[in-house]
Amino acid sequence: MPIFEYKCAECGRVTEFLESAGSRKKHLCKHCGAANMQKQFSTFAVGVRQDGTDSRCQSCTDRGCPHSSN
Repeated sequence: MPIFEYKCAECGRVTEFLESAGSRKKHLCKHCGAANMQKQFSTFAVGVRQDGTDSRCQSCTDRGCPHSSN
């Protein structure tokens, strides 16, 4: 089950909730109790395979990434 981030429209704090992708459940802010929570677009982590011969990940295309082959 994925973790989604919601931002409170009242206090501005971001809270993570574990829920199914199609869930329509309403969440309450854990900080101020408000019900006006807005789902945020967030990044996710991807593991980098390191087998000892090449530590670069194959998906990096950003020249600023330390694993990039560009």
